[in-house]
Amino acid sequence: MISSFLRDPFWIDIENWPISWEIGGTSWFPFLESIHVIAAAMVVGSILFVDLRLLGLTATRYPITTLSKELIPWSWAAFVIAAITGFGMFITRAASHVVNPAFQWKMGLLALAGINMFYFHHRVYKSIHQWDTLSQTPMQIKIIGCLSLFLWSGVMLAGRWIGHII
Repeated sequence: MISSFLRDPFWIDIENWPISWEIGGTSWFPFLESIHVIAAAMVVGSILFVDLRLLGLTATRYPITTLSKELIPWSWAAFVIAAITGFGMFITRAASHVVNPAFQWKMGLLALAGINMFYFHHRVYKSIHQWDTLSQTPMQIKIIGCLSLFLWSGVMLAGRWIGHII
């Protein structure tokens, strides 16, 4: 089932969109790639500071709510830019990307990072008043922060490998 989905002619149709040809055949591709890398670095960089605070390794004088309020909007803005530029690059080689193991890993790790973030913000964050200002956070919070760092690092590494695995 999944194999037929990945090999569906639909992906070749996407590569034949006029905008796919325009991006892939001009300087638009390296431009989008450059913006994508900068935006991805901003996503991971802003999340990094929150995660390090969750682990109790840095910025322990600041409440987690303060760091989240200040940095998460930057994460989301950069994520939107990374998603748009990533889609622009994806459509130029959609059929080869969907079967590329590095791309599959990137998308899987990205989904897991999103689930981890959703779980943190919609389940665990409800009790933040109990540990917001503690320099040493509870183990569950440390696990969430560590998992986030691991997943986002994997997203970045897999993204880097996409162009090198055929």
